[in-house]
Amino acid sequence: MTYSTDSPFATVGVVGAGAMGRGIAQLAVQAGCQVRLLDAQAGAATAAQAAVVAQWQHMAAKERISADQAAAWSARLQAVQELQALAGCTLVVEAIVERLDAKQALLAELEALLGPDAVLATNTSSLSVTALAARMQRPGRFAGLHFFNPAPVMKLVEIVPGLRTEASVCERLAALVRAMGHTPVRAQDTPGFIVNHAGRGYTTEALRIVEEGVADYATVDRILREQAGFRLGPFELLDLTGLDVSHPVMESIYHQFYEEPRFRPSVTTAQRLAGGLLGRKSGEGFYRYAEGVAQMPADAPVPQVERVPPVWVSPRAARRPEIYQLLKRLGADIETGATPSAGALILVAPLGFDVTTVAVVERLDPSRTLGIDMFVDDASTRRRVLATNPATRRDMRDAAHALLARDGKAVSVLRDGGGFVTQRVVAHIVNIAADMCQRRICTPADLETAVTLGLGYPLGPLALGDRWGPTNVLEVLFNLQTVYGDPRYRPSPWLRRRGAIGLSLLHVEE
Repeated sequence: MTYSTDSPFATVGVVGAGAMGRGIAQLAVQAGCQVRLLDAQAGAATAAQAAVVAQWQHMAAKERISADQAAAWSARLQAVQELQALAGCTLVVEAIVERLDAKQALLAELEALLGPDAVLATNTSSLSVTALAARMQRPGRFAGLHFFNPAPVMKLVEIVPGLRTEASVCERLAALVRAMGHTPVRAQDTPGFIVNHAGRGYTTEALRIVEEGVADYATVDRILREQAGFRLGPFELLDLTGLDVSHPVMESIYHQFYEEPRFRPSVTTAQRLAGGLLGRKSGEGFYRYAEGVAQMPADAPVPQVERVPPVWVSPRAARRPEIYQLLKRLGADIETGATPSAGALILVAPLGFDVTTVAVVERLDPSRTLGIDMFVDDASTRRRVLATNPATRRDMRDAAHALLARDGKAVSVLRDGGGFVTQRVVAHIVNIAADMCQRRICTPADLETAVTLGLGYPLGPLALGDRWGPTNVLEVLFNLQTVYGDPRYRPSPWLRRRGAIGLSLLHVEE
């Protein structure tokens, strides 16, 4: 394993020796810098230094680096006890508490201490870089340098210029990030920058789905993992991050965007935070944890049915030919008449609309009608999703479940609501991403990179939209607007304009 020594900064100071500051210090040393680590709490910097040195020794023991390399790195990391020890640093990164007043006070002290050519950077994830620089004498030498936790593992770093930041400062910070072996992306100084802004669509829409009684936490997580391909479900992710971190970010971004409906927080997370159900760190969140393992309820068993009635598919169903092929593979008795027979199981496949509305508009017997989610190609999923309406008979629900599970693929059955889980969440993700492009918060390329590296989505949000069809995403959003009358589903102008030509980077000229 090789590491760069081509850093644009010779001596780097890091203020704040918590997990984030310690990780930044480790990366700076590995990039070839001399590093001075400071913390206001007595002994914290020394303890952090020891922990980083122990990490390098462990890497040497595993033969990931040589013993000489570990020794050289250890010699370049120094724990210091006073702010004056940072004099002479060419870059100082602050990674202290997320409070505007505390950060501004520290920056003022550092600016008075350092030379006029020194660069100051903040690792803030939620505060405005411009606001932090408002009282500085040299705001052009200051920028955001936002790492993700754990910094040595998460390969993404957001570089955020304030209104007065000099372009050369961002270029030098990007060179440092690359020397660390990480990937820099450039974001405008807007709430949440790229990752925390783009990530609002995943968890907030999932929370609304559960609050509407459409499905429980485990079902939503299973669907988004096994149908849409996300690595973690939204509630698994919230438990991993901790509501003490996630909920304040939701509130902060919502208020900083002046109550933009797309970012509306959830009363569910507010209540759980107040009750101490933070997630893994507290032993209980949306799931209980035993020795670090989520105690997730079992999937609903496949019903045992004596007979599956013939199946009739709505002419307006999305991917209707694929539904016929699927039913044929599963051995269903398929009706092809203009209307269903008196005993037929009726399948609809809406985009954005609820099953009840479809049954009423198409004059179908609601007691025999279920929806199937065909937003995602069935061949690419590990789970199928059905939805009832309030009048659906139990025997029809059980028959549909049993039929769709004949080949062993898992099936989830939802209660009725506008759109299905994957439709709503993916459409929300794509719409927020499109709005970010509309506002030029970042380039489409940096957006895709930031989301895939920082959030672990299976694809960037624009590529997700292309994979499942920009026109389908737009249809879901327009129909959700009709069902809910809620402006949070208002499609972005950028998405509307590009819906017919594709969203991916191959089609985007910015």
